[in-house]
Amino acid sequence: MTLRKKIILFSSVFMFLVIAISHTAIYFLFYRAASNGEIDQLHVQADALVEAVAENNSLSEEEMGDLLKAYLPANGIIRMINESENDVMPVQTKSQRYTDLRVNYTTSETSDIVQDKAGNNFAMIEKPIIWENGDIVTVQIANELVYFDETIGSLTYVLLFSSAVLLIPTVIASIVLSRFLLTPIQKLKDTMRRNIHNKNWQKIDIESRFKDENWEKSDVKKRSKDEIYEMETTFNEMIDSLKENFEKQEAFVSNASHELKTPIQIIKSYAQLIERQGKKRPELLDESVSAIDSEADRMQKLVGQMLLLAKHKNESQQQEVNIREIIEQVIQTFQKAYPDRKIHFDAEAGNYTTFGNIDQIKQIPYILIENALKYSEEAILIKMRIDTEKIQIQFKDDGEGIAPEEQEKIFDRFYRVDRARNRETGGTGLGLAIAKEIIEIHGGEITVESEVGQGSTFIWTLVK
Repeated sequence: MTLRKKIILFSSVFMFLVIAISHTAIYFLFYRAASNGEIDQLHVQADALVEAVAENNSLSEEEMGDLLKAYLPANGIIRMINESENDVMPVQTKSQRYTDLRVNYTTSETSDIVQDKAGNNFAMIEKPIIWENGDIVTVQIANELVYFDETIGSLTYVLLFSSAVLLIPTVIASIVLSRFLLTPIQKLKDTMRRNIHNKNWQKIDIESRFKDENWEKSDVKKRSKDEIYEMETTFNEMIDSLKENFEKQEAFVSNASHELKTPIQIIKSYAQLIERQGKKRPELLDESVSAIDSEADRMQKLVGQMLLLAKHKNESQQQEVNIREIIEQVIQTFQKAYPDRKIHFDAEAGNYTTFGNIDQIKQIPYILIENALKYSEEAILIKMRIDTEKIQIQFKDDGEGIAPEEQEKIFDRFYRVDRARNRETGGTGLGLAIAKEIIEIHGGEITVESEVGQGSTFIWTLVK
């Protein structure tokens, strides 16, 4: 069953039950109130009859019959019933069909709504009195509820008609509501299918357009920002995110393929050179082996960095780390590896403890210091500053600097300011991208301040 049918069926059944319960309650409440009113009215007449009979107990049968006729209801019957449920005097009635009513002897007063064989309703009062011979007889007075039956019948038709009047708009409203709710969902489903089959990253047109009275221009009608609007907005945001990630993935694969293609081609060329001339020219072996080893190292480094990028997304184990100690350890490592290069370290006094993944955080100073050593011949300055909320580390070099239009791009994967120079120094264009990703995972940020010919300063800021 479709969602549209479920909405219509549920709304209709629920409204039907509500109408049935409420109208049934109305019917029985009105029935009880009206019948009690008829019985109360007949009670007054029965009390007057009993009082009159008690006062005129010595009248003859004919005179008693005339007395009973005076209290006879317009559409009813009066009977005097003895213990054997026989009439002690002639029944007073205006229609013989009333004699089919029940005959009941009772020594206590009763009142009820009864029906004859034809199903007509009667209000009936039964009261005991002492007859002239000392016996207790029952005075039974009943009146047909002609207007009561007509009123109840009219009420029944009114309730049935009102039920239909209420139920039909409910069905129509549920159809309209289901269309209102499901049309955006259907549009969303169709858009998703088109994106699956066509891969065109189509989004939903959230704003609806309409034409004015002159049909000359169009305007944009703003929709209410309900849950459906939010769903469509979220879908469009998801499409933008998927498109961006897909394009980044395509660019990553394309760039990775391009970067791997060059060392593979060089290795293959030197291997073919050895195969063709290695035996005749032994001097080519050393050159070829050196080139193959160099390109294999560069390719290994590139693959390792790409794996590192993927690995960072899955490593989230955090512990307490001291950033200053990590920076000092990395500086010592580089000073041993590059004894001719100077790295100056300046740190304010304070507690540089924070939380993070120590293996990931160590990668950041490695990348930034290596980057500074690679593109600068002078000394490198590292400064650490701290306040109550954040820690700031600056990595300053005196290299060629970065043009303003290039500064936003240097954190993109495989991007290199000077591709030829970077290839000579072994750069892959992944280092800064890895550093930025690790920093953002830990809730920090990295920026660069640079001028061409004045060097560069990379500023790493993290929350304590």
